[in-house]
Amino acid sequence: MRFGISIFPTDYAIPIAELAQAAEARGFDSLWVSEHTHIPVNRQAPYPGYPSTAGGGELPKYYKHTLDPFVALTAAAMATSRIKLATGMCLLVEHDPIDTAKRVSSLDHLSNGRFLFGIGGGWNRKEMENHGTRYDTRWKLLRERVEAMKEIWTRDEAEYHGEFVDFDPIWSWPKPVQKPHPPVILGGNAPRTLRRVVRYCDGWYPNRGDYLSRIPELRRLAADAGRGQIPVTADAGAADRSTIERHMQAGVERCIYWVPADGRDAALRRLDELTESVRPYLEAASISR
Repeated sequence: MRFGISIFPTDYAIPIAELAQAAEARGFDSLWVSEHTHIPVNRQAPYPGYPSTAGGGELPKYYKHTLDPFVALTAAAMATSRIKLATGMCLLVEHDPIDTAKRVSSLDHLSNGRFLFGIGGGWNRKEMENHGTRYDTRWKLLRERVEAMKEIWTRDEAEYHGEFVDFDPIWSWPKPVQKPHPPVILGGNAPRTLRRVVRYCDGWYPNRGDYLSRIPELRRLAADAGRGQIPVTADAGAADRSTIERHMQAGVERCIYWVPADGRDAALRRLDELTESVRPYLEAASISR
């Protein structure tokens, strides 16, 4: 079992380089950062768990203040040497695939192969519409962008011809350090998520719902497609022993825990609490190596 931390990197949170160093020093395996390019003032779709703006509700402040994830992770990469650096999640439906392929490969190059490319389809209809993306076709768009980016990462002369992504042969370097490319990890737990994971991704990151019971389904779908076991990363919620061991028994590879975006002291205090909770498992893993 491996353990990571996740944060909304903001302009008022703990500096991301300091958090990355602190997490690495405590033995955490990965640092995940969230993304929103912006939050429309008038949202058309509420985030699960929060009422819509029209109904008088309000998203937490950090949704409006997130740093660019690739810039934030580059700062973290320059301050560390071992911890993996991940988007959790990059809203790829809001990004040009040629430009994003360059950002991913550049970050993987600068971090010496430590990048994990977490992606999601998004939930904020108006946010993606501001980028020219239609909500009802976002999943096909996401798939085409992933497929196109894999071509760019793995071929000297890449081309892709789809309904939403279409370009003739191009040159683009650097290529990623990780071969064939950084792991593409799909976030979410919708009915069709597992089929999407098996079709074009390298890992699954559920963040809500009864995802543990779906792991056997993921394994069956992967086997049917001729693929090996697909790793699962999950927002585990509690860091108590019973929760951790339940995830271990279900086959989760990595548990992720949130730290607050409310300044340095709150983040480090939470990080210390998490360190105490997972220390026995980190020590056991160290002994087994």
